[in-house]
Amino acid sequence: MDEEKNTTIASQTESEKPVQLSMDPTIQQEEEARLAQVENDARLSAILEGLLFLVGDDGITVQQASKAMDISEKKVEELFDSLQKYYTDDNRGFEIERFGNRYRFLSKVFVHEAAKKLFSLDKISKLSNAAMETLAIIAYKQPITRVEIEEIRGVGADVMIRKLEARGFIKEDGRSDAPGRPFLYSVTDEFMDAFKLLSLDELPDLPEFKNEDEANDLFDQ
Repeated sequence: MDEEKNTTIASQTESEKPVQLSMDPTIQQEEEARLAQVENDARLSAILEGLLFLVGDDGITVQQASKAMDISEKKVEELFDSLQKYYTDDNRGFEIERFGNRYRFLSKVFVHEAAKKLFSLDKISKLSNAAMETLAIIAYKQPITRVEIEEIRGVGADVMIRKLEARGFIKEDGRSDAPGRPFLYSVTDEFMDAFKLLSLDELPDLPEFKNEDEANDLFDQ
């Protein structure tokens, strides 16, 4: 009887031991490789995110990122796609936009009202040379489209226009009759107040030039 009891207890003890499941070595290697790839992609995304922050308004191209990170252009494009999807979340205050062949960080529209209050503390002294150039072009040539501003300055104006709108210095002022009917931009009353102008007639006269190209060169200096 005791022997039968001991046999039963032994059987129960054996059944309670954890079962070791064997994994196919090939499957295990594939899983380890997958996890390593996920970790590597996360690291590369972080590096690309840091580069985007560092380049600021200048933006970065796929080609530049590829050379800087020593990875293929195709891989960079995949990383950009993933980051863009991540920043579409409304819980993020900025997004990644592509203008031409360059990617840049941009603050989202719902941030602009708070930005206006922030920048209103000291508007003029914190304006960069690029911002002053863009403002001058708009003030002298308004209403003017983004493309026309870019033709004069020779660089992209998307980011600068958003910043100046956020500061309340410029506004959308209708649409052009050009193909695609792009927005026109003009300066605002806040611009006039900040620069202590009663009228745009108080702006200094531009020198006379023989042609439009020479006039545009004024803003490139």
